[in-house]
Amino acid sequence: MVAVGDRIEHYLNGQLVTAATTSGPNWDAAIAMSKFYGTKEFGLPKDSDRILLTDHGGKAAFKDFQFKELDAPKPKIEVATTQAPFLGNAIRNSWADQDSIVIWTRTTSQPNMTLDGPNFIPLSRKEASQLAKESNERKLMKAQIPAGVQLNEMFGACPGAVGQVRLSYFPLPKRKPILHTDWVTTKAETDFTAQWKIEGLKAGTQYAAVVQARGIENEDLTAVFRGSFRTAPEAKKKKPKNVQFCITTCHDFLRRDDGNDGHKIYPAMTEIDPDFVVHAGDIEYYDKPDPWAMTKPLMRFKWQRIFALPNNRAFYSNTTSYFLKDDHDTLMNDCWAGQTYGSVSFEEGVQLFNEEQFPSLSPRYKTVKWGQDLQIWFLEGRDYRSSNKMPDGPKKTILGEQQKAWLFRTLAESTSKFKLVMSPTPIVGPDRTNKSDNHANEVFEHEGREMREKLAAIQGVVVFCGDRHWQYASVDEKTGLWEFGCGPGSEKHQLGWKVGDERPTHRFLRVKGGFLSGHLTYPSPQKQPRLTIRHHGVTGKHESKFVFPARTQNDADPTSKTTPARNDRTPIDPAPKTASQRQSETTNDTN
Repeated sequence: MVAVGDRIEHYLNGQLVTAATTSGPNWDAAIAMSKFYGTKEFGLPKDSDRILLTDHGGKAAFKDFQFKELDAPKPKIEVATTQAPFLGNAIRNSWADQDSIVIWTRTTSQPNMTLDGPNFIPLSRKEASQLAKESNERKLMKAQIPAGVQLNEMFGACPGAVGQVRLSYFPLPKRKPILHTDWVTTKAETDFTAQWKIEGLKAGTQYAAVVQARGIENEDLTAVFRGSFRTAPEAKKKKPKNVQFCITTCHDFLRRDDGNDGHKIYPAMTEIDPDFVVHAGDIEYYDKPDPWAMTKPLMRFKWQRIFALPNNRAFYSNTTSYFLKDDHDTLMNDCWAGQTYGSVSFEEGVQLFNEEQFPSLSPRYKTVKWGQDLQIWFLEGRDYRSSNKMPDGPKKTILGEQQKAWLFRTLAESTSKFKLVMSPTPIVGPDRTNKSDNHANEVFEHEGREMREKLAAIQGVVVFCGDRHWQYASVDEKTGLWEFGCGPGSEKHQLGWKVGDERPTHRFLRVKGGFLSGHLTYPSPQKQPRLTIRHHGVTGKHESKFVFPARTQNDADPTSKTTPARNDRTPIDPAPKTASQRQSETTNDTN
């Protein structure tokens, strides 16, 4: 056996039996769909590597090894430079339940975003507001892109490229049966994106998801990306499983806090190893610099850029996710149907998010049970809403009559102990008086009051929301409905609430960035399940703790009709173990 760099040759009695090149997309695909899928850096040549002897269950004996270090010439076969398409935005998923999920990818002209390109021409808020009245796409682009430079050359760019992609997936740790989709050709009209709805999956199972890319006229692979996802577990009374999840909101590229790696919260959430994550909207901001995304190419640019950040890209490629949509990632602040922003209409903004840049679902609201005692509702807060200017009353709505009827009906039918409603905007609040797009303010007061009364009347309901740039836990004084705000995804993005301004509804207030986590546990077969909610800082530090149902007078309890005055945040049970801690325990148990 002769190994030189990434070339291995195997001879038997002087005759070449087989050879392999251990680099490039074809090798990556072979490893990705082998039993070594999850092994870090397996099959990659490097100095001081090991020689591994293996067998397949029978008796094996080895002796008389001889090793010779080669002063080898350069390889005779030159490995061609890999060409586009690449997978610079990797993969992401959404809408998982017990047996299905939607997987998304995009073919790109380069493997990573551009780090040495020029910046956009800065515009003041006043200049941007004036420019937004313009509808000519060429003028809107020219005002922000330096002369002689293309959008695809700007700092952060991850431009698309036509290609073909195929998805392969299999349950872990076994790779059989592995299933493959047909090859799909990506097109410029849909920003070189592709997505698949996979059905017939096994509940409560971790799956590998491998996307392969190739050119149109050449079947050689050009890129391979390994990801994973988890399906929701079935409701089993005898052996219910713990469930852990995270919630985040309010991102944009300029206010990231980990340099060109992205956002700090993603390594922190990876340590928690959630079963799923909810991004509760404002995933990017079209109506913030740079650029002010007043054209579809600029909107697409912002999605390409933020999901090319390594932290963000790696997390969403390997975590079951649910993406909600809010105003800033639909069109602009407090937007509704019929409005425009530059050359883009509200309807075009909805289509761009719902059908192109994120895994599709129609309608975009859904409920999923995660085991016997936890059920989640994901709300759509933009597609059906009335104009903010419409007089308040029974007809004015954020959710729309059909979604609202579905929500109340399915909540009433649910037998789950904990019923978690994920909303892009607050229902309880409190909120700032100048905000006009959620149920916590006077602009939608009638429906807000209806929502709080209806939700509070159903035992076990807790609301979680995005949109707000501070972390809080609050209880509606009239109904006792609980709501948790997860806070913005970076420390550079907290704003809008005065530190120390605690209202009677508050049980916790922190004007900082971070995220929320939830942990459903079963202390013992004889005891009822517990749901622990925590606010975290951007590095994962615990900032609050609420345990449902209450075990002391000061504990939070959404299943009780009495509301405690304030949660004392005294530790009641151990914090959830991180992924590395769980791995260490597993190793120790095995040893």
